[in-house]
Parts: sequence; C-alpha cells; structure tokens
Amino acid sequence: MDSPAVVVDDLVMTYGGVLAVDRLSFAVPVGSVTAVLGPNGAGKTTTVECCEGYRRPQSGRVRVLGLDPRADAGRLGARVGVMLQDGGAWSGVRAVELLGHMASLYAYPLDVGALVERLGLGSCGRTPYRRLSGGQKQRLGLATALVGRPELVFLDEPTAGLDPQARHGAWDLVRELRDNGVTVVLTTHYMDEAERLADQVQVIDHGRLVASGSPAELMARGSENTVRFRARPELDLASLVAALPEGMQAQEAAPGSYVIRGKVDPHTLATLTAWCASEGLLPESLHVERRTLEDVFLDLTGRGLRP
Repeated sequence: MDSPAVVVDDLVMTYGGVLAVDRLSFAVPVGSVTAVLGPNGAGKTTTVECCEGYRRPQSGRVRVLGLDPRADAGRLGARVGVMLQDGGAWSGVRAVELLGHMASLYAYPLDVGALVERLGLGSCGRTPYRRLSGGQKQRLGLATALVGRPELVFLDEPTAGLDPQARHGAWDLVRELRDNGVTVVLTTHYMDEAERLADQVQVIDHGRLVASGSPAELMARGSENTVRFRARPELDLASLVAALPEGMQAQEAAPGSYVIRGKVDPHTLATLTAWCASEGLLPESLHVERRTLEDVFLDLTGRGLRP
C-alpha cells in the first residue's frame, strides 16, 4: 500500500457533553511502529477504539487499510490483530485452547506451538484464563493478536505487568513484526518503550494532538543538550568557550566538575576533546546528557497528577 495504514481525520468524540477527542488528525505509515501516547483521559483509548471498529466516530473520518473499520469489519477481520488490555476472554477457557480456537478462524495462522514456546506460555497452557497471572494474560493477549498473521496490529499496553525478561522478549517480537512489514500501533505508559520501539510518536492531550514525530525529533525540539566532565579545578573556561561553537556555555558547577550547555553534536565533542588535548588535560569522566521522551512528554502534558 502506498497510502497510510491508518488515517484519523478530524475525529470528534464526546461523552455526556465532555469533549473526549477534539478534531484529532494523524496518519500511521505502513510497516512502521507508531506509539500513541497521552495521560489517562487524554482520548487515546477512544481514538484507538474507533480505529479498531469498536466505536463509531461522531464526526470526522477513520480509515484502516483504506477501509471503514465498522462498515468494512468483515473485510478487515483477517487483516487486523487487536490486543485488548483487559483480555476479553471467557474466564474458564484454557490458554492454549483459546489460542488454538483463534488460530482456527484464519486461513494461514501462525504455528500455535511455536507461538506458545516463543511467548513462554507452555507452563500455563492448560490453566483456565481466570487463574492466569497478569503477565500471563498479557502474553496470551499478544499471542491471540498475532496468531492470524495480521497486516496491522493494535497493541494496548502490551508489556504492562510483564517482568523484565518477558518485556524485552515482547520488544523483540514487535521489532520482528516491523521488519516483516507488519504495521504496529501501540499505546503505552512506558516512555522508554516508546523511545526504543517507535518510528513515530503521536502525543495526545485533552483530545488534541500536541506533538508528532520520531522519538529523536521530539527529544531534539527546543532542548539544550548537556556535556558533563570532570577534570582538575579552575580550568580557563573563557578559553574553552572561545574554542567551542558559538552559543555554547560552560561553567564549573563544583570544583573540578564542569557543565557545557548548548547544541551538542559530534563537532562540539571533537572541539572539546581537542581543547583538552591542547591543555594537556585528560578528563576523568565525560558524558552527554539528552532529554528523554519522558522529559518531552511531561513538558507537553504537565507534571501534575490527573484526577
């Protein structure tokens, strides 16, 4: 497909007079991982549910693989996988039984045994759903979303409740999906997860799109990078600033502890190390600090707790 896998165009949703989604627009490129981020109540879940066909847009337009997710649900069923945060499974069904049933609904499903092994579900395969741990339910939900070999998959908080090993395993699986041309749309509250996995990030707050771009683009916007290094006290900072690119600042924050702020790039670091060499100086330590995606997210949506 040359067109985007998902298009949200001027979407509006209200509940009891409360505007949950306010003329929201964004697109998801084919074969990408797109993270939809936002605080609780920002409108991201409502938006994704419209894309999944669970809600009908009150105004605006949503297209998934070029089709209407509600009117064309029958044509999209075999092409789209959905992982719900709450599972949506009958409490008495056994894990592998559920996965086998889901596989039977598709013409060319993945091998159930291999998927069970990959996601570490073998030990709980005969356990009723209600007795699964939170992490096991998450892994089973991921398996059911993928078993039909979808072109597009929606993952709602895919690693919530997972231990570090299972979390990294899920990340590897998402990367493999993208490498195989599958489009992934995920919602997550883990900013490091979005930073590591996403090609594009859509940040939503109060129903509006407040930022869009790659993690690197968002982290670079309006930020000053910082270099910290340790060396002997009372260096000639005027000489250092004169050598550095224009606009850089340097200070001795504590005796022997130096901070350089401004646009930090390879040229800046090369200039700094060359200056140190000219002074016969070997820094005891040197590292670059950059804004994280979490820093950007909090700047955009605020640091106060939401009701």
